[in-house]
Amino acid sequence: MNRSTTGPKPIDFGYRHVRLRIGGLVATRFSFRSLAVNTALAALAVSVAVLSLGFGDYPLGPVEVVRALTGQGDDFHRLIVTEWRLPMAIGAVLFGALLGIGGAIFQSLTRNPLGSPDVIGFDAGSYTGVVLTMLLLGGHHYGSVATAAIVGGLLTAGVVYLLAYRKGVQGFRLIIVGIAVSAMLGSINSYLITRADINDAMSVGFWGAGSLSRVGWAALVPALIGGALVLGCVAVLAPALRQLELGDDAALAQGVSAARARPVLLITGVATSALVTAAAGPIGFVALCAPQLARRLTRTPGVTVASAACMGAALLALAQATSLAIAQAYRPVPVGLITVCLGGLYLIWLLIRETRRSI
Repeated sequence: MNRSTTGPKPIDFGYRHVRLRIGGLVATRFSFRSLAVNTALAALAVSVAVLSLGFGDYPLGPVEVVRALTGQGDDFHRLIVTEWRLPMAIGAVLFGALLGIGGAIFQSLTRNPLGSPDVIGFDAGSYTGVVLTMLLLGGHHYGSVATAAIVGGLLTAGVVYLLAYRKGVQGFRLIIVGIAVSAMLGSINSYLITRADINDAMSVGFWGAGSLSRVGWAALVPALIGGALVLGCVAVLAPALRQLELGDDAALAQGVSAARARPVLLITGVATSALVTAAAGPIGFVALCAPQLARRLTRTPGVTVASAACMGAALLALAQATSLAIAQAYRPVPVGLITVCLGGLYLIWLLIRETRRSI
């Protein structure tokens, strides 16, 4: 019996992908496993963030947290949850997603699992901008710190890009140049801190550890606006990023100019890291770990921006909850120290794995 070629066809549930066919054309195509993993990671990030609202010097139970979020319960509980702790919880999810996106962009551009803003040196550039602003210009309010972080990150990205450019930009060359620039900036930062006043040095040192404890609504609202702009840019640039993974020649054959797309993607990736650094300080290794962990869970051929964002949000939310739990039981520990410790273990494992594969 002949089937009609007009009208919508039923959804084809394949083992790896789901396809929705309309009029014989593929309207959408996505990995069912990726959708399930991303949904689970997003739910984990939100659940952990809500749970972390109960941690602190004044502990609250899950019921009290939910009642405070829904506008019920004690006025003091609502003040603690909505005014003091909610910005940190939202920041953990948002900043983790931004770091995951930045890591996915740079690992795709460099085609290297070590490509991330903290390894290439863009975080160090943002940190240098803040150190110069705090120690030399005396700027300590959010506006000056945020501007310094973004400008420092973009300037460092420009320097690394120019130094790595040689008839195009190769991923391995970009990483090596970025590591060298990061080391130089780290030396400059250390020198400036040792020559500064003790109070200013302590302030810069605490900020450099990376902490969400100082994230309030005044810092979160600009970050939300900037994050929305970055997400819009990523949505527009995602097809070009996928084409560039095939190589510059293949991308050009499909209408994507690497010379025009790569700098725009570079700026977008730097913006993700700079926004986080401006609000919370440098938080390392989330951008490095999130894309690769997400790729292994989703079993995709390469890193994907959406999966990296969900994984980054889950990782930073878990790290923030761990930081708050330790502070409640012992003493405050910046979330950046937790991500560095866990990320260091991941980096050791990654280097051992890549070395064994190359033998």
